[in-house]
Amino acid sequence: MQKGILYIVSTPIGNLEDITLRAIRILREVGLIAAEDTRRTKILLDAYGIDTPLTSLHDRNELKKGIHLIARLNEGTDIAYVSDAGTPGISDPGYIFVKQAIFESIRVVPVPGPVAAVAALNVSGLPMDSFVFFAFLPSRRGKRRQLLESVKEESKTMVFYESPNRLVATLQDISEVLGDRQIAVSRELTKIYEETLRGTVSEVSESLREKKIRGEITLVISGTTTSPDKSVSPDEIRARFQEARKNPGLSPRKEIYRQVLDFINENSG
Repeated sequence: MQKGILYIVSTPIGNLEDITLRAIRILREVGLIAAEDTRRTKILLDAYGIDTPLTSLHDRNELKKGIHLIARLNEGTDIAYVSDAGTPGISDPGYIFVKQAIFESIRVVPVPGPVAAVAALNVSGLPMDSFVFFAFLPSRRGKRRQLLESVKEESKTMVFYESPNRLVATLQDISEVLGDRQIAVSRELTKIYEETLRGTVSEVSESLREKKIRGEITLVISGTTTSPDKSVSPDEIRARFQEARKNPGLSPRKEIYRQVLDFINENSG
């Protein structure tokens, strides 16, 4: 018996028009759709006239329910998995289910689409050639500051998700730990009240002072523009060369070697 295929289908992060033609076709053709929240997915399916059967697969039942769905796949049923919004597994359930399928030698096929982190990065005005995605910042202040301390020397643009209820406190922590970096704060991406605020941490914090913050937040932070001091002192250079002189393999005829030693002697205290 031929096994079914597990499709990991990306869905809109807000605007229902942000779905690919392929995703619509796959959702129509599979035998079953597993969804993080069947109620939210039903809204999407109704919008496109899709009547494929639905079942739930969320973070609280992923392991147990995944076993049942793997059995269906082994029996030949094609299944699509969707999260509430965006791409499954990116700060959403899906990882365990995919691992189960791979272990059972079931073909897993991606159906790419929206990711809030990439959408926010696109409009941030910050470098996009390389970036690091950290998902949600810790909710506890101590853990949050500890994480920020660990990325102080990160030179790549950093992308985080954050709750609107914690945004002001998080911006304060960023200012105190990372300094007044360039940032972009996006909320309600692709929705009616979409907004992106750009500037330094202090500028964005000021613009948020009188606002009631609502909607899902994606936070983009510039990497550090300074590098750790990698200069070598004359004393360290002298010590290294003195050690090198003990090596019998070094020829005394190497003029550059003599010149460097003379320079060290002339310029050290």
